[in-house]
Amino acid sequence: MDCKLLSQIISRYKSAMFTVQRRMNALIRDEMPQDLTIDQFSTLEYIRSRGQCTSSELAEVFCVGKSSITAIITRLFDKRLIKRLPDDKDRRVTYLRLTEEGERIAGELDGKIEDLLSRYMGHFEEKEASQFIETYEKLARVLVQQPESDAPAGEEKRQG
Repeated sequence: MDCKLLSQIISRYKSAMFTVQRRMNALIRDEMPQDLTIDQFSTLEYIRSRGQCTSSELAEVFCVGKSSITAIITRLFDKRLIKRLPDDKDRRVTYLRLTEEGERIAGELDGKIEDLLSRYMGHFEEKEASQFIETYEKLARVLVQQPESDAPAGEEKRQG
């Protein structure tokens, strides 16, 4: 891709990403119970999607240190939204699962967020929405599969 075009696309992406993240986080925060943060909700959602996971898995998925995840887990545990289950075979491993209350709150918030996003995605035609999500999912796959230090084949990493 032409360097000038790539620079323009990156600039547009940064601007749009900033606006979308800031506005969506504010809208989602408005839907949260006062004692739940977006990070805590994201953690509940991840555990809900997997059924169970470990704190190490959460730290890796959310790209944060184990101490940050431990703080979130402790708060969710204290709120009785998750439970800790020791592994039968390895006592060093502890699995995290949602409690019934955690399932209820995650499901309720998921419905609210779906309603919220539907209002905005409704501005897209079906083809636009499909193209958007396919492109966004491709970006997600590339970010997960390719270490950030690797540039695409035949290209040098841009210096900022």
